[in-house]
Amino acid sequence: MNLIATAVRGNLLLTPSLLAFAVACALPVSAHAEGFVEDAKVTLGLRNYYFNRNYLNGTDPVIRGERQGQAEGWTQSFILDARSGYTAGTVGFGLDVLGLYSVKLDGNRGAANTQLMPIHDDGEAAYDFGRTAVAAKAKISKTELKVGEWFAVLPILRADDGRSLPQTFQGAQLTSSEIDGLTLYGGQFWRNSQRNDASREAMTYNNIKGDDFNFGGGEFKFNGNNTMVGLWHARLENIYQQSYLQLTHTQPVGDWVLGANLGYVDGKDEGAAKAGRLDNKVYQGSFSAKTGNNTFTLAYQKLNGSTKFMRVDGTSGGTLVNDGFTNSYDAPNERSWQVRHDYNFAGLGIPGLTMMNRYVSGDSIHTTDGRKDGEEWGRESELAYTIQDGTLKNLSVRWRNSDVRRDVGQDLHENRLIFNYPLSIL
Repeated sequence: MNLIATAVRGNLLLTPSLLAFAVACALPVSAHAEGFVEDAKVTLGLRNYYFNRNYLNGTDPVIRGERQGQAEGWTQSFILDARSGYTAGTVGFGLDVLGLYSVKLDGNRGAANTQLMPIHDDGEAAYDFGRTAVAAKAKISKTELKVGEWFAVLPILRADDGRSLPQTFQGAQLTSSEIDGLTLYGGQFWRNSQRNDASREAMTYNNIKGDDFNFGGGEFKFNGNNTMVGLWHARLENIYQQSYLQLTHTQPVGDWVLGANLGYVDGKDEGAAKAGRLDNKVYQGSFSAKTGNNTFTLAYQKLNGSTKFMRVDGTSGGTLVNDGFTNSYDAPNERSWQVRHDYNFAGLGIPGLTMMNRYVSGDSIHTTDGRKDGEEWGRESELAYTIQDGTLKNLSVRWRNSDVRRDVGQDLHENRLIFNYPLSIL
């Protein structure tokens, strides 16, 4: 299969086969490289993504003087994920490679708001885009150092994978699990490749350029891994600093499994404060109850302060319990609650089929024009099926249907259809 991925630097064209060849050529020619090869995993993910968003009630965005009543796009993406094992010895070395490439199948000027593809200066979506992310890694005992570019997901910096290609960061991260139950993290990221961008840009907040993103944190699991306490601190230098305390717990009770996810976030401006005075606190809790094939969830999220929830541009809002497909309910001073139901159709003899429905309501939003009573609500549903066996085993299809209504912003009706097919190469 001749799938072309464009590397950002050097205008080098790489196919998946050439990437695999390059990784193989990088192996040390010695017996010590056995773990490097034997523990390697290579998959090629095929992702087909259709996105359609309609703006309602006269809230259409205006792009280059034209009203955009609809955002629509369709792409085919190829995600090559090659991860080596480690060489033998006291210090093991390895290499991870992500080959990312996406092609536009359909999309007019309205595709600008789909965030599936980069947008040219004339307002048209690019025909294709991609990049190659490479990270070297070294391991001693249960401590790993990773340097390069990869898809990083941390509570205080979550790469977004909600469109054609995943977001990636360039940086360095140290992860250590030398003490049973305790995992420590520390590092720095200095470049950001957003999900619809082939370039590597400086870390920004509200399009204001910051310096490096420094972070440290730890998570401690105990009580048979049923309880976890996490504490994190991060700084986007000269923009903002943020601390996050999290407690999760799972408790079986008869035929039920109860769960809780509690969190507190404290954020403010940092250093030169290039984005001005920032002040944001989040108090949140999510409580779930699972029995049989049903899971019921209630969540509450309250923001205090004059600033919306702070995160690096392009990243996911998944740290917040009310984050969804279309909205994070993270406006200044916003208070929101959620009710959610998940069902696994394995209970009806259809393994692989699941459905999720949730409703979120937010109020008490403070706006730039002085209002303090802004409101919004959203309804989201997802029907997903993964083939369990046969030639197309692990092929999944997801249909996401959403509505958002606001008196302080855009009203939306949205549909997404996403096919994912992971092919195991090694």
